Amino acid sequence: MRVRNLVLMLAGLAPALAAQTARADSARTAAAASARTAAAANDTGPLSLSREVFSYQGAGRDPYLSLLKSGDIRPLITDLKLVAIIYDERYAARSVAVLRDISTTKRYRVRTGDVLGRLRVTQIKPRDVVFTIQEFGFERQATLSLAKQEETP
Repeated sequence: MRVRNLVLMLAGLAPALAAQTARADSARTAAAASARTAAAANDTGPLSLSREVFSYQGAGRDPYLSLLKSGDIRPLITDLKLVAIIYDERYAARSVAVLRDISTTKRYRVRTGDVLGRLRVTQIKPRDVVFTIQEFGFERQATLSLAKQEETP
């Protein structure tokens, strides 16, 4: 009984399988014909290559030269020494700090909010000055403190 059902089932699938292979063959034949037609249309003569040429007439900037001007970088926090602080307890915004650049011996008088190169004075305390340093798109804080006073006997 099983063998008979299997034979009947295969006999029913045979026409569908034959139709499917006939469609695939006709599609392959049509694709080959269109490829031959396209090749004949493109075969009009010898093949020639053309190349686009670009030239840059720029200023010729040195790619290894820093884009930051040295004035924008200076002074560095490591070059600064805190010399004095005039602190106003009533109005902290009126406080003034005096800094000295040890590499150039230049003096700076700064208040809260002043900018020195990449350094911004964030806060002035009685013995410290807090800076916000902008480097490579990030901000960090650094503190300069007054040197400890030596007591004379």
